[in-house]
Amino acid sequence: MQLKTDLYIDGKWVKGEKSLPVYNPATNQVIAEVQLAGDKECDAAVAAAHNAFASWAKTAPRVRGEILRKAFELMVAESDEIAKIISMENGKVFSDAKGEVAYAAEFFRWFSEEAVRTPGDFRHAPAGDKRILVTHQPIGVSILITPWNFPAAMATRKIGPAIAAGCTMILKPASETPLTALYIVDILERAGVPKGVVNLILPSNTGAQISKMLHDPRVRNLSFTGSTEVGRTLLKESADAVLRTSMELGGNAPFVVLDDADIDAAVAGAMIAKMRNGGAACTAANRFIVAKKVADEFTTKFAKAMAALKVAPGLDEGAQLGASVSIKERNKIAELVDASVKAGGNLKIGGQIPQGDGAFYPATVIEVASDNPILAHEVFGPVAPVVTFDSDEEAIALANATEYGLISYIYSQDLKRAIKVAESIESGMVAINRGVISDPAAPFGGVKQSGLGREGGFAGIHEFLETKYIGVEI
Repeated sequence: MQLKTDLYIDGKWVKGEKSLPVYNPATNQVIAEVQLAGDKECDAAVAAAHNAFASWAKTAPRVRGEILRKAFELMVAESDEIAKIISMENGKVFSDAKGEVAYAAEFFRWFSEEAVRTPGDFRHAPAGDKRILVTHQPIGVSILITPWNFPAAMATRKIGPAIAAGCTMILKPASETPLTALYIVDILERAGVPKGVVNLILPSNTGAQISKMLHDPRVRNLSFTGSTEVGRTLLKESADAVLRTSMELGGNAPFVVLDDADIDAAVAGAMIAKMRNGGAACTAANRFIVAKKVADEFTTKFAKAMAALKVAPGLDEGAQLGASVSIKERNKIAELVDASVKAGGNLKIGGQIPQGDGAFYPATVIEVASDNPILAHEVFGPVAPVVTFDSDEEAIALANATEYGLISYIYSQDLKRAIKVAESIESGMVAINRGVISDPAAPFGGVKQSGLGREGGFAGIHEFLETKYIGVEI
């Protein structure tokens, strides 16, 4: 497998000022050395995107759509190769990586169709003195910053609507997982994206260089997926230039099991909601809020299912739980669990770092009280704290006892009851009797400190469009 390791600027693969090793977290072995961008390369990327914007914005929507369609087809055809790269640099098991590639490719297909369907408006003004014409135009040069946990999907979820809208962009992937993004950029090049439209950099001094770009008047938009802490900093930086921003930030998802739930279905859903991507997902169920009446049954069955998972390097045959992205991330998970136990948490399974190399952590279920500190943290790993409740009102209060509001999960056999609870929980998305609801055709995003704006669905392209009103004398 030939890995791309250079920067991509103005339609060319170029060297940077130095290199950075990329590790396989399952083995701690170096996979590749990727190029890092200095100030010169970062400025060149902004200049390339700026210079390409005027012509790209005027490109026929059908042309932009066909490029995305071709990129979709290439991703599907090369899904095994991409999944292997994801598994090697991210640590997730191959089956999860294959699922991510399929999901990621769908954003290219969805926005290939949306490129030609941007709505407008033409109507008679109520006063009768003019016609109101409303249209949408690409916002301009966009900076796209993506995380390590879904290195393919988070890239395509931003690149797709940006291309469809007619924007040019600078993609900055996570330093832990740049190889996947580089492969996707190569696909886009082969699909026919003109030079300057898509650029990829890995800044050598990330904070300072991103800040400089956000203050460059040629940049007009920022789309970020990552932690709330970093998101707050980027929002402050963006305020100086009044940039358009979309923020997909942290989560602390509640998984609510009401006393009338189908427990076997709830356990099956919990395994998907918690263990997809090894728990390293902003949408991962993070707090299991279970009715006391069914808590023993749910916890016992859930712990048994978690204990049965095979922990192994992501590319090993039969692997079900791979490594965390790094030893550092694995240790953060361990520290949260240790603090939870110290505060009174009761381990049902897991909770111990295994012997040997690699950033592995076992599937862990821990019973906790409502004031246990682990409930206040997003655990980016295979850890499931379980807390109980007596009433629906208490469940709602526990679910809402967080600054985050990305997604929530509810299990109940009474749809009316489930919808009532769903409407009371403060989150941008709610899954009822399902362990996953992410869909390129649906708006993805949160409330409170989980973010601003929506990705995917009909709303996704509008994060890269400005609304323009033209008053017409007739």
